[in-house]
Amino acid sequence: MLTITLLWLPILLSAVAVWIVSALVWTVMPHHKSDYAAFTDEDKARAAIKEQNLKPGLYSMPFAGSQDMNSPEVKQKWIEGPVAFVTVLPNGLAMGKKLILSFIQNVIVAILIAYIATFTLTADSHYMEVFRLVFIVTWLAYGAAFVQDAVWFGRGWSVIVKFFFDALLYASVTAGIFGWLWV
Repeated sequence: MLTITLLWLPILLSAVAVWIVSALVWTVMPHHKSDYAAFTDEDKARAAIKEQNLKPGLYSMPFAGSQDMNSPEVKQKWIEGPVAFVTVLPNGLAMGKKLILSFIQNVIVAILIAYIATFTLTADSHYMEVFRLVFIVTWLAYGAAFVQDAVWFGRGWSVIVKFFFDALLYASVTAGIFGWLWV
């Protein structure tokens, strides 16, 4: 019987490989350089946000909260703008923590991929069978979640396409490792 414990090596190796590829995507490859735009007057924007003394979290503007979204006041705010979703982070970079969390995410994704594979494939499955299944599930795991950011939160579709490209790279690496090290 095929169990997830037999797949510990491809789980860990694919998590490491995706972590490395992700680092290269964000530090070497140029395609995400245009994902964010600068404020017209960054100093004024920073001062306005700093003045709010916001705690780290997600904020929306206009904010309806418990108000009726169909009230004339709220509708007018949406029409007049600005309409924005703002993420406020703690001050500082905290890169070490983010890198560790990123790796943990990759391990969790690889475990879930292995779990799905154990129910779908047999121990004697061939490389391409493993590659096809692991590739599509991994691509969906790393890419599909970003679509809602375009639909609901205004992230540009061009950015979503870039994330799907990144997911394609992660899926290729993961599928190759699982296919290569399949029991």
